[in-house]
Amino acid sequence: MSIRFSSTLIAASVNFKSSKNLNSNRSRNCRFSVRSCVSESHHAHKLVLEVKERLAKDCTSLPLGKYGRDDEDMILWFLKDRRFSVDEAIGKLTKAIKWRHEFKVDELSEDSIKAATDTGKAYVHGFLDVKGRPVVIVAPAKHIPGLLDPIEDEKLCVFLLEKALSKLPAGQHKILGIFDLRGFGSQNADLKFLTFLFDVFYYYYPSRLDEVLFVDAPFIFQPIWQFTKPLVKQYASLVKFCSAETVRKEYFTEETLPSNFRS
Repeated sequence: MSIRFSSTLIAASVNFKSSKNLNSNRSRNCRFSVRSCVSESHHAHKLVLEVKERLAKDCTSLPLGKYGRDDEDMILWFLKDRRFSVDEAIGKLTKAIKWRHEFKVDELSEDSIKAATDTGKAYVHGFLDVKGRPVVIVAPAKHIPGLLDPIEDEKLCVFLLEKALSKLPAGQHKILGIFDLRGFGSQNADLKFLTFLFDVFYYYYPSRLDEVLFVDAPFIFQPIWQFTKPLVKQYASLVKFCSAETVRKEYFTEETLPSNFRS
């Protein structure tokens, strides 16, 4: 009896020490993680200030304010996209700010894109998906190249992106794109607009796309994708071919499902 009792005490002591050591390790790891995050945040802020100072010195013609050369949130986003390479971020950021100014992004409105909107070819869905992402839905079968001036389609594209990004909830930074390819035919193919679309996402709205769904893509779409896939480079990994049923079951609830995907 004495031996058993002693063994129990020893075991309990060992378990207590092990538990204490484990909690101590967790505490140290937690403190290390917090220090690491603080250090990374401090480093990132220093790089933001460096970019800001260089733009103020070398690019005085660029506008100020939101989406301008002193917009720290925008600078940080481009730094993250370029893996915190200051030179690369400045190059891409300068191009994006110039483009926004020349394209007059801030002047776009519902009225200015009405002709393109009325076609029903693209819109921002009224609800977030199950992952909390704003959703842009495109129906390429309703796009007829040459029906409108190409600039009208480009304005629609940019306006919808701006609208989707304005709906980002706290903690979310990216959007979902859904291309409903049902009914798509060769008459809807528009490589010139696709080139513009890729430029927009790569140069002006980098890393804003989280996922792109190609829904019920017909056979005729395959060679178009194979041609354009090398052009989009790493963004090709964001593409997922799926069915309308997958969209219904995996991306929305019954209440938030887009009307064109209801059975």
